Parts: sequence; structure tokens; C-alpha cells
Amino acid sequence: MKKGKVVGNRMNFNEETVRRLRGLIVFTVAVVVVGVNYQKLLAAAGALLKMLSPFLLGGAIAFALNVPMRFLENRLWSRLSRKESRYRRPVCLILAIAGVVGALTVVMVLVVPELFRTIMTLERSIPQFFANVQQALEGIFADYPEIETYISSIEIDWKSTLEQIVFFLGHGAGTVLSTTVSAAVGIVNGVATFCIGFVFALYILLQKENLARQAGRFLQAFLPEKGAAETIRVAKLVEKTFSSFLTGQCLEAMILGSMFFVTLTLLQMPYALLIGVLIAFTALIPIFGAFVGCAVGAFLILLVSPVQALVFIVVFQVLQQIEGNLIYPHVVGGSVGLPSIWVLVAVTLGGSMMGVLGMLIFIPLTSVLYALLRETVHNRLRARQAEKRTDRKSIQN
Repeated sequence: MKKGKVVGNRMNFNEETVRRLRGLIVFTVAVVVVGVNYQKLLAAAGALLKMLSPFLLGGAIAFALNVPMRFLENRLWSRLSRKESRYRRPVCLILAIAGVVGALTVVMVLVVPELFRTIMTLERSIPQFFANVQQALEGIFADYPEIETYISSIEIDWKSTLEQIVFFLGHGAGTVLSTTVSAAVGIVNGVATFCIGFVFALYILLQKENLARQAGRFLQAFLPEKGAAETIRVAKLVEKTFSSFLTGQCLEAMILGSMFFVTLTLLQMPYALLIGVLIAFTALIPIFGAFVGCAVGAFLILLVSPVQALVFIVVFQVLQQIEGNLIYPHVVGGSVGLPSIWVLVAVTLGGSMMGVLGMLIFIPLTSVLYALLRETVHNRLRARQAEKRTDRKSIQN
């Protein structure tokens, strides 16, 4: 009996070893195939991503519209009867779309005329500004005749310049035409992609419960019970984190832009509305965005008055401290739940990999990974403490 048991154990061990070796061989072959054909695989992945781009865009639109739509559904649910509740979803979806389009329309109506006025003003201000700078430099270097002689010795070869212009008109016209055609085709493709993505987003929002139920059944059918439950839990965590971050970031940008607009208006500074809207949009980029708006706003005011530009920089520092220490932690910080150092890491990595979009995506994504890692560390430490307590009890007994 003992011999048979040993043989049985050897048979089980050998089967387990063969299974592991088989998996190792398959994994090695897959790694070699990917390593040899990585260029073709990247090209295939790029082509697949291009084909799926309308649906990915539709998913992003649906995710963004779901935030105000869910808010409206929660507000209107208690006020509707059971018979009227069937209209809750389409009505809330229409209201959410109307709200987003209305907000963008208001911004465009307010900003576009101001932007045109700013461009017309800059057309007059920039030459005058550089003329003043040139006059100031001439006054500074008046005692240095060699510099003045060098400046006067600068000549422009107009013959060569005209030849280059003729060469461009002769050989570059075709390039310009082809570029224009390519741009037109790109615009048409972009509009078509957006329309397909928007329609796809509407289908997702109108049937999101059914889609979620089908996805859950799919996971339960092809994954172990524990794996399916863990996948669903992580998906809910991702959705909650991204929604909270999107809501908080938009609200924080609106508050910051309104603060700058009101403050600059009270101080009678130029371009108050344009700078307020600019800072509101750039504030959507965490950490670095508001400073980009500050640089552009300071440059615009500098062309009008250098003293007001210095005042604007001081005002920016004050409002930035108020926003960073009082508003952001309560509006966005609590929803993300990520320490400041990891926010900086997420923004840096996301910006280097995907630009501005990466900055917006990597903060909630890093927050999800941070929460999962923190939970895993907590569970492992708790398990080790339980093992230590069990060992102590066994030793005492």
C-alpha cells in the first residue's frame, strides 16, 4: 500500500512537472516569436488601434457624459413615478448633452470675440513693444560704438531671398497643395470618426446596465469565480476613481478660472476674461497646467504694461497658494487619494508617454494602482501577523 501511494505521488508530481514544462516552452516560443516579429506586431497593433479608434473615442465620450447623466438620474429618480421612470434615461442623457454643449457654446461666445480683439490689439502692441525695446537697447548701447557699427553692418541679400521665394513658388506649390488636400481628408476623417464615436457613446449610455451585466456574465463564464469577482471589483474601482477625478478636476478648473477673472477684473487688468478662461482650461492639466496659463497671461499683459505683468505674477502666486492649499485638496485630492509625490510621478510619466492626455489619464490610473498595491500590502502583512500568532500558540502548547 505504501509503495503504491509513493508511486501515485510520483505520477502526480511527474504530471505537474510536465504541465509546467509545457507552459514554460509555450511561453518561451511566444517570447521568441514576439521578439523576432515585433515590428510587424507593432504595425498590426497600430492598424488595429486605428480601426478601433471610433469605438475608443465613443467609450471616452460615454465615460465623460456618464458623469453628469448619472448626477441627473440620481436627482430625478425620487421625483418621478414608476410610470414616468422609463423616460428617466433618455431625458437625463439629453440634458447632459445639452449641458455640455451649452457650456462649450457659452465659452466660445464669450472667448472668441475676446480672442479676436486680443489678436487685433496684439497686432498693434507687438510692433510698438519691440520698437520700445529697440529704443531702450539703443539708449543702453549708445556708449558702445562698436556694437552700433556691427548692427549697422548687417545687410540682407534681397537677391538671394527673391531666388528662394521663386524656387518655393516653383517647387513648393505642389507640396502645399498636397498638404492642403491631406489636411482636408484628415478633417473629413476626423468628423466621421467623431460622429461614429458619438453614436456609439449613445448606445453605451442608453444600455449601460445591460452591457455591464453581459460583461459580468462573460467574465464568470471564462474566468474562475474568484478571478471574475476580482476583475469586476477592480473595474468598479477604476470607474469610480476616474469619474471622481474628472468631476473634481473640472470643478477645480472652473473655480480657479472664476477666481482669476474676478480678481483681474477688480484690479482692472487687461484680458481678464481671456486669461481666466485660459487658466481654467490649462488647470485641467495637474501641477503644470496653471503655470502655462500664467506664462501666457503674463506675456499678454507685458505687452500692455510691464508693471501690471509683475502684479499679475504676484496675484497668480497668491491665488495659486489658495487653490493648492484650500481648494484642490478638498475638491480633487480626496477623490484621487494619491500622495503628492506620486501625483508628480504620474504627471511626468504620462506627459512623456502620451502628452497632455497622458497627464490626465495617469493620475487616476496611478491612484488605482496605488490603492490596489496598498490593499495587497495590507493583506500580506495581516496574513504574516496571523501566521506569527499561530506559531506562538503552537509553541506555547
